[in-house]
Amino acid sequence: MFDSLSDRLNGAFKGLRGKGRLTDADIDATCREIRLALLEADVALLVVREFIKKIKLRAKGAEVHGALNPAQQVVKIVNEELVGILGGETRRLTFAKTPPTVIMLAGLQGSGKTTLAGKLSYYLKKQGHTPLLVACDLQRPGAVKQLQIVGERAGVAVFAPHPGTSVGGGENPLGITAADPVNVARDGVAEARSKQHDIVIVDTAGRLGIDAELMEQASNIRDAVQPDEVLFVLDSMVGQDAVMTANSFADGVGFSGVVLTKLDGDARGGAALSVREVTGKPIMFASTGEKLEDFDVFHPDRMASRILGMGDVLSLIEQAEQVFDAEQAEATAQKIGSGELSLEDFLDQMMAIRRMGPLSNLMGMLPGAGGMKEALEQVDEKHLDRIQATIRGMTPAERANPKIINASRRLRIANGSGVTVAEVNQLVDRFFEARKMMSAMAGRMGLPGGNQRRSKTRKGKKGKAKGRGPTPPKMRGGMPPGMGMPPGMPNLSNMPKGLDQLPPGLEGLDLSQLNFPNKGKKG
Repeated sequence: MFDSLSDRLNGAFKGLRGKGRLTDADIDATCREIRLALLEADVALLVVREFIKKIKLRAKGAEVHGALNPAQQVVKIVNEELVGILGGETRRLTFAKTPPTVIMLAGLQGSGKTTLAGKLSYYLKKQGHTPLLVACDLQRPGAVKQLQIVGERAGVAVFAPHPGTSVGGGENPLGITAADPVNVARDGVAEARSKQHDIVIVDTAGRLGIDAELMEQASNIRDAVQPDEVLFVLDSMVGQDAVMTANSFADGVGFSGVVLTKLDGDARGGAALSVREVTGKPIMFASTGEKLEDFDVFHPDRMASRILGMGDVLSLIEQAEQVFDAEQAEATAQKIGSGELSLEDFLDQMMAIRRMGPLSNLMGMLPGAGGMKEALEQVDEKHLDRIQATIRGMTPAERANPKIINASRRLRIANGSGVTVAEVNQLVDRFFEARKMMSAMAGRMGLPGGNQRRSKTRKGKKGKAKGRGPTPPKMRGGMPPGMGMPPGMPNLSNMPKGLDQLPPGLEGLDLSQLNFPNKGKKG
């Protein structure tokens, strides 16, 4: 969503790079570009004015003019002020001292409240809670049924005593039956208390626009259940209307936090930068995509870093910690170091990475990802599907020991997995190359099981060189071919035969550990 804004902001900073001293004119020009970038992103005008005012005040002060790198100092100021607009510190849910904790969702129709209810319940369930979803949207056709489906997918109980509106099958031509969502909400909290659910999530009705009936119903539900948190669900793609809608709900119902939905859309993202500054309420969660896992706590500092193209490494690490098992990772590291990594291990690691989300999203969290947009767009998830199908087409013995995969086995694997023999050959060959490289790196880094330097000496083997040039001597420690000599080591490949003394600094080297090429003569 913030791609366009990120490009414009990075373009504004280009004029500052390389300058040892910044003038007031440089700062004014940069602030002008930042102002245009924010306005194009649909950020509220009042927010833009205040933001630019703070940046100018700080950028023209001593902290920039006295800095060793003024350009980087300006970027740092913009980052800090951006964090301030987004809320400053991460805001967590406030739980009731005596369960259940009641969380009420409010917002316009189409903002994604029902889907968000399922995501929030799934998130809380993973935290060790036992949430209960309460269906109080009895007006939108199919809303109750949708909540039941979402709750089933999340593995969370749903309290839905009334089916709500179902077109074509009710007490009137439209199938609308009388029901009081306030009573449903009150009964839902009582149900949670009796069934020992520690969290209640109340899904309320919305409208296509702000009206008195919507506000009155939401206010009545709030008064009936006395929620510990009222979350305003905001569609991030609505632009400037987000500010007006947020203000209307703040005045009519009141809310304690904001949840941004549809952050994966192609809108300009002005809502995220405006709503907190205008309402004074923190953004607590961010929702992207349709899957239950596409939901996380909103971190202002991390979002600001992503907007400025600095990446979001902390979120990437947290996602990795959720899908990777520590013991399994340690066992895999042992296998990498000892060169015993199998295709089964490789498949497990690949599946764990895919559980973290689309590769383009993961790579987008890395610093400098803004300069790799074309490469990120070309990431082909289907290629990973073909690799997965190829490995699953192998027998357990072939996965454990890929060396036994001969030509006939490769033909069978290709036919069984729907790929070509060339693709099977490519996968196996690249796996062997990667395993060799990882084993060598593990040895150099001293990882567990690494191919480190052995204490025993070995005598060099004699061989014939058929027309080839002299090859570099093989060092103790199992350095793989093509890795080159260690830094600072002189080139011994052209050492003349019969040399009695080594170059200065290598007098203690045992010549028996060097494997020189044989020119065809004995000796």
